[in-house]
Amino acid sequence: MARIIILLVIAISGIIGSYVYLTEEKRHSLEIINPIDVNPEMVDSLMQRKGYGHKIGNFEFKNQYGKTISLSDLKHKIFVVEYFFTTCGTICPKMNIQMKRVQNAFLKNQNVNILSFTVNPEIDTIEQMKMYADAHGAISGKWHFLTGDKVKLYDLARKSFFVLKPAEAQNLGDVGSDFIHTNNFVLVDKQLRIRGYYDGTSTKEVNNLIVDINQLINE
Repeated sequence: MARIIILLVIAISGIIGSYVYLTEEKRHSLEIINPIDVNPEMVDSLMQRKGYGHKIGNFEFKNQYGKTISLSDLKHKIFVVEYFFTTCGTICPKMNIQMKRVQNAFLKNQNVNILSFTVNPEIDTIEQMKMYADAHGAISGKWHFLTGDKVKLYDLARKSFFVLKPAEAQNLGDVGSDFIHTNNFVLVDKQLRIRGYYDGTSTKEVNNLIVDINQLINE
């Protein structure tokens, strides 16, 4: 009788353990995001119905040191992306305070990078980006502030990261009237797939981003 009770306890414990494990796995599962999953305003019109297989497209821009950074430099790496501009006095300073937290959380991991693309390359030259990067404690090789051709920057945002929407002729000062950038950080995995969007002004959401990066590291 005692043996039966012991076996029942072991069986029940196993069931409970399996349930907890599966629940945790489900709760922390990161979806793979495709254009169809994103607000259509953010997506190039030719891609809005694409429901599978989306990956970040190739690019080449200069970072704050004048070094060309392309997708090949991020091979087999996890990276976090934002679009911003250095003269922004509203959400961008908040976003980059939070982005510094991401940098500091993965200082010793060479396989996690940060990419900050400008929406205003006319003002955000290499020299301007270097001053801004230094002011925010960006570490060389870890956090890249990227500038270059405006059309290519916007094209990448609309076809790869989905973080710019048409401004509908609003006057945006230095940025011009082409696009409005969001406050979203974009998490990209080692296979160049989007795995999450996070409010870059929110400490709580950036905490979630850090947890999710750790999960991707262990995938």
